[in-house]
Amino acid sequence: MRAIPRRGVGIAIAIVVLALLAAPKLLELRRASEPAATVPARSVLNVRVHPVAPGQLTERLAATGTVRANEQVEIVSEISGKISAIYFDEGSRVAQGALLLKIDDSELLAERQRALYRVELAERAEARQQQLLDEGVISNETYDVALGELNVLRAELQLIEAQLLKTEIRAPFGGIIGLRWVSPGSYLSSQTRIASLHDLDPVKLDFAVPERYSALMRIGDEITFTVDGFERSFSGTVYAIEPSVDASTRSLRMRARCPNSDGALLPGTFANVDLVLRSVDDALTVPSIAIIPELGGKKVFIYDDGTAQPRTVETGIRTENEVQLTSGLMDGDLVIISGIHQLRPGLEVEIEDSAAESGSSQ
Repeated sequence: MRAIPRRGVGIAIAIVVLALLAAPKLLELRRASEPAATVPARSVLNVRVHPVAPGQLTERLAATGTVRANEQVEIVSEISGKISAIYFDEGSRVAQGALLLKIDDSELLAERQRALYRVELAERAEARQQQLLDEGVISNETYDVALGELNVLRAELQLIEAQLLKTEIRAPFGGIIGLRWVSPGSYLSSQTRIASLHDLDPVKLDFAVPERYSALMRIGDEITFTVDGFERSFSGTVYAIEPSVDASTRSLRMRARCPNSDGALLPGTFANVDLVLRSVDDALTVPSIAIIPELGGKKVFIYDDGTAQPRTVETGIRTENEVQLTSGLMDGDLVIISGIHQLRPGLEVEIEDSAAESGSSQ
């Protein structure tokens, strides 16, 4: 390896020494060229406020329910027999008492005729026995036997008449009849499904509310609800409340009646129910975000001459976005609704321009 000349080593050492001597001077020049550090400005928090003003506040409860027919029944036969005629069309409206179906009654008609003959003979026999009793020829016991036979035959005739009535199946109430499941000539039993009958105006709405709201429920309360497939809402009136809370669901079942003249509501439909619980006309309200829970109560911060000041408040009813204040604030107070977690008593705050404008417009 070739040796480095002594002259080169000396030059390098000289350069290093000069750099070390010049470094303090360069640092001073750099500091002198930099602008002087500014004194930190006073910290002011920009906030948005909500002016407290009286207005109507309504507490609502959302629930789910099921639409039911006002009256609904499965049409079945009480007796067995062959269908001789069907008098209804599927999906048609029928009046109360309308004849829907006829079962063959030829055997019952023959039995009734026979019973009529027997009753007629028994009546003649009873009349003769009555005459003999009046003349003192027979005893009361003998007459009672004849009268008993007559009454038995009359009862048998009434039974046959009742069976004949059951061969005609009639609509128990007016409504719309559903799909037919039998045909003419079919043999019916008491288990055979014929069709269903629905009274759809009005309809009923079954729904339930949590037990904590049970004391607020009243017969006559108005409700609104929506169902899938319709953009409009429907209304109804509560007319029945279950007298006990369901122990398994901890809810109170209720039933409302709803007009359905256009037939839009169908039984079995799922409904989203909106129920008014309470309403206050002159309620002082604040956004729920402004409420700060604390040990033993609640508080809010208000804007007071450029500072944030806490106020202990008591609350009443609440909605999804607003809370009623029953004490602690007055009409016109400005409640701070932003930067809640940064607030502390006496902190200097400034209202944002947009917030101040919105507050003045209100």
